[in-house]
Amino acid sequence: MSDKIPIGISACLLGENVRFDGGHKRLAFAVNELAPWVHFEPVCPEMAIGLPTPRPALRLVKLDEGQVALRFSNHHEGDLTLAMQQFSTRRVASLDHLCGYIVCAKSPSCGMERVRVYDPEGSNNRKSGTGIFTAELKRQLPWLPVEEDGRLYDPAIRENFVERIYTLNELNILRQSGLTRGGLIGFHSRYKLLLLAHSQPQYRELGRFVADIESWDSLDAFFIEYRQRLMDLLAHQATRRNHTNVLMHVQGYFRRQLNSRQRQELSGLIDRYRQGTQPLLAPITLLKHYMAEYPDAYLAQQRYFEPYPETLRLRLGN
Repeated sequence: MSDKIPIGISACLLGENVRFDGGHKRLAFAVNELAPWVHFEPVCPEMAIGLPTPRPALRLVKLDEGQVALRFSNHHEGDLTLAMQQFSTRRVASLDHLCGYIVCAKSPSCGMERVRVYDPEGSNNRKSGTGIFTAELKRQLPWLPVEEDGRLYDPAIRENFVERIYTLNELNILRQSGLTRGGLIGFHSRYKLLLLAHSQPQYRELGRFVADIESWDSLDAFFIEYRQRLMDLLAHQATRRNHTNVLMHVQGYFRRQLNSRQRQELSGLIDRYRQGTQPLLAPITLLKHYMAEYPDAYLAQQRYFEPYPETLRLRLGN
């Protein structure tokens, strides 16, 4: 069995020639950087419902009743809405093992946001829709990290997505190995500093939720609720201010071991990160050096210091 993280992806983003024009939208980040770490499960909903390639382009059309239909953009007869919805419902039901999904932007089947929705005459459109397959994906699996190719060019969004898929993968492995209250509490403890970097209010709220674990009769029900709350929290991008607070908090663990020069150097590096003149990797690297020199059991288990493989180099620009 592969130990790579299972990730769904629009097939065209892997370079498969499945688009309406017979081409693809190969996403270099996925193919070149993520591929060594994940197992991609490609889907092209339009090919899956029997459409050929090349084919007439599709579009979302808003009907008088307020519903959205999937039709050919060249006014060719045929309504593909039911076929696409039935396929999406069936296919997504088999995807709850995934830890993330990368979809093709602007697609009427796969677009995540701002997909053009046309009026019945095709004379006007608004960027207000979601592709039918992706809408079903988000409906059935609301905890799943979903991003589209265009947004992943943004370094902060890219890091946030990778961080979430690694977190969900570890949580899924914990469930597969057999849920225990101790296991879930231990998991949450390992992620405390990382969660603190994303949202202090939600961090405190989730902490209170975990502290109440004994009141839940069903551990599986607790897991489902915890998973949703955890992934909702991580969907908030970590901020420079929150990272700075976490770094200063960690600095406090070494106040007795470091001399005045070392404390000043570390404080200065954290402040330069706060000001934006140093990447996050700089103070973290120094803190990891002190963690090796002055071991602390709590800090050693924190995912904050390595939430994903270092070779992905995602913290260089943050």
